[in-house]
Amino acid sequence: MEHEVIEDQTREVPQARQKAPSRKKETSESTAGFGMERTGKKTKHKKASTPPAQADSPEACAFTSKPAKKTPQELFQAHAAWEKESGEDIRDPAGGDQSKTERKIKRKGQKNKGEGVPEQDEELGETQTTSSKQDREAGAVAPRGTPPIDLGELDEFALRPAPQGVTIMCRIIRDKKGMDRGMYPTYFMHMERQDGRKIFLLSGRKRKRSKTSNYLIATDPVDLSRDGDSFVGKLRSNLMGTKFTIFDNGLSLDKFGPSNKKELRQELAAIYYETNVLGFKGPRRMTIIVPGMTTELKRAPVRPQNESESLLTRWQCRSMEGLIELHNKAPIWNEETQSYVLNFHGRVTQASVKNFQIVHSSDPDYIVMQFGKVAEDVFNMDYNYPMCALQAFAIVLSSFDSKLACE
Repeated sequence: MEHEVIEDQTREVPQARQKAPSRKKETSESTAGFGMERTGKKTKHKKASTPPAQADSPEACAFTSKPAKKTPQELFQAHAAWEKESGEDIRDPAGGDQSKTERKIKRKGQKNKGEGVPEQDEELGETQTTSSKQDREAGAVAPRGTPPIDLGELDEFALRPAPQGVTIMCRIIRDKKGMDRGMYPTYFMHMERQDGRKIFLLSGRKRKRSKTSNYLIATDPVDLSRDGDSFVGKLRSNLMGTKFTIFDNGLSLDKFGPSNKKELRQELAAIYYETNVLGFKGPRRMTIIVPGMTTELKRAPVRPQNESESLLTRWQCRSMEGLIELHNKAPIWNEETQSYVLNFHGRVTQASVKNFQIVHSSDPDYIVMQFGKVAEDVFNMDYNYPMCALQAFAIVLSSFDSKLACE
C-alpha cells in the first residue's frame, strides 16, 4: 500500500531566521518519519601539533568556509573526458523559420479541437492551483505561467533542454473518453503561458497488444502512430512496471546498421521505481538516470549498441561517467494531517500517490521537475534545466502506469 503525498501548507521560515539544530539532535531526527533510525558515533580527534590559525588568516578561512554551491550548469555537466572521447556533433536544435512555426502551432490548435480531444479553452484556468495564505505571506508562490520563449518547431522543442533560469509550467490532461480509453487513456501536455493561453506540446498513449507497457509520444494531438511524421519518442517498461526507458524516434537495434550509426535511437532517460513486494507503507521512491550536459549546455548523446551500454545497466553497474542520477524528494510525515507532505508552492491541490518532485542529491532545493494533481484527470507539471519536454512528459507517463511490484 502506498501513501498519498499532499501539499505542505505550513509556512516556511526564512532561512536566515531558522535556528540551526545541534549536531546531536540532527543525528537522531534527520530521518524521522521514514521508518528509519540513525545513531551517530562520536569520534575522537587528535590535537594538532601546529598552533591554531588566527581568525583572519587564510588557513582559518579555508577551514571554516562552506564549499561554493554549484550552478545548475556545473551540477548536470557531463565528465569532460566523455566529451573528448565521444567526438559526436551535438547540434543545437533551436531555431526554425518563424512563419513556419506559427503555421504549425496554428495547425496543431485546429487539430486539437477534433472529436475526443480536450480544447485549449480558458475554463481550465479556474482549476489552476491556488496558493495558501501562508505561501503568499512567505512569498514562496511561483509565478503563474511560463515566460515568453521561442518554441520553434515542436519536434525540436520537445528535445531541447529548458533554458537555465526558466521554469516551463505545463498542464497534463488525461482523457478517458471513448470505448477503450478507460484502459488506454490519451494524455495531453500543454504549456501554460503568463497571458493565460495554453499551447499544445505533446500527446501520448499506451500501445495495445504489447507484452510490456509501451507509450508512443507525438507532437500531434490526433496522430499518435509510430510511422507518422509527428512521432518523437516512446516510453517502454519491463514486465513488472518498475523499470522504464525513454527513447527518441531513432532506429531500434534490430534496424541498426554500420552505415546509419547516427540514426540509432538515443536513450533520453531511465526510470526505476523501488519495489514494494513486502507491503511497506510509504510514498513511492524513484531514481532517474539522464545523460549529462556538455559545456555548451547540450545533452550528451547516449546511443547503446547493446544491453550493457544502456542507461539502466550502467546505473546498476555504477558505470556513471557522463550520466546524472536524480531522485524524488522524500516527503515529510506530518503528524497533524497524518500524511506525507511536500511544498509544491501552490501548484498541487489534491493528495495523490503520484505527486512527486525530482531533485539532485547535491542540491535538493533545486527542483528539476515536479508533478501533482489539481483536479480529476487534470495535473500540473513543471520542469527546469536540464530536462526537456519529452523527458518530463515520459516520466509523468511512467507514474501513471500500473506497477505490479510497487502497489
